[in-house]
Amino acid sequence: MIVDLRDVSWRQQGRTIVSELNWRIEPGQHWALIGPNGSGKTSLLNMILGYQWPTKGQISVLGQRYGACDMQAVRKSIAYVSSSLGARFHASHGEDSARDVVKSGKHAAIGVSYHRFSDEDEMRAEAMLDSFGCLRLADRPFRQLSQGEQQKVLLARAWMGDPDLIILDEPCTGLDVGSRENLLGAISALAAQSSKQSVRGATGTEGPSAENETTREAAFAPTMIYVTHHVEEVLPVFTHALVLKFGECLAAGEKRTVLTDDNLTRAFEVPCHIVWANGRPWLTVV
Repeated sequence: MIVDLRDVSWRQQGRTIVSELNWRIEPGQHWALIGPNGSGKTSLLNMILGYQWPTKGQISVLGQRYGACDMQAVRKSIAYVSSSLGARFHASHGEDSARDVVKSGKHAAIGVSYHRFSDEDEMRAEAMLDSFGCLRLADRPFRQLSQGEQQKVLLARAWMGDPDLIILDEPCTGLDVGSRENLLGAISALAAQSSKQSVRGATGTEGPSAENETTREAAFAPTMIYVTHHVEEVLPVFTHALVLKFGECLAAGEKRTVLTDDNLTRAFEVPCHIVWANGRPWLTVV
């Protein structure tokens, strides 16, 4: 199990932010987390990342139960991309090259000063930059890149550490339509490539056994959680969706059964209509 939340709640100053949430993410699934501003998405992510402790309930991530595991070890298997991460690099390591920012992902660090990197690491960093179409930026200072370019570099950094779970927290915030679609295309292509490699690696010539089943389950990597309040960003590669409102789960499951007119109207409190085109949902207010 990648993520297993059981009756999870979080309260702050007497106010319930997340309420009795149950959520299970299995290997091979990619989830979209949808909800309006103030729905509890950030608090939920902070609990999954282990930076915020639930008031009630149990959290397990990557098979490790929080409160009975090495949290630092778990975090090294989780990659996180957000606008706040970009701001941290911009403020403290803005002169680092795009290549160095990507390399820092191997150790889930901000900066590379205290770590050693092999020639293989250098090659992998360049390969990740190339995967997101920004190899030409490798030697440019991070601070000099456009917002869209910075987001691509941070996504390349996320894949650098070969994580089991990648959390993308509104990565398209602030991007124009062209930059957004370019970034989403890169995410989709790399996710599809990773899935194909995982399946090939998990289905060898040996016959089925309990050990092989465990290997097969672990091979579906990395799982993605994509957080947004723009449903048109939900790519075909995402298999499931959870709609959150006021800290409660309105609906969760396969995306086409969840991203419906009724559920999104309830979530955003305006009459919504969804049209599916090329595997993506497009929302209009009617």
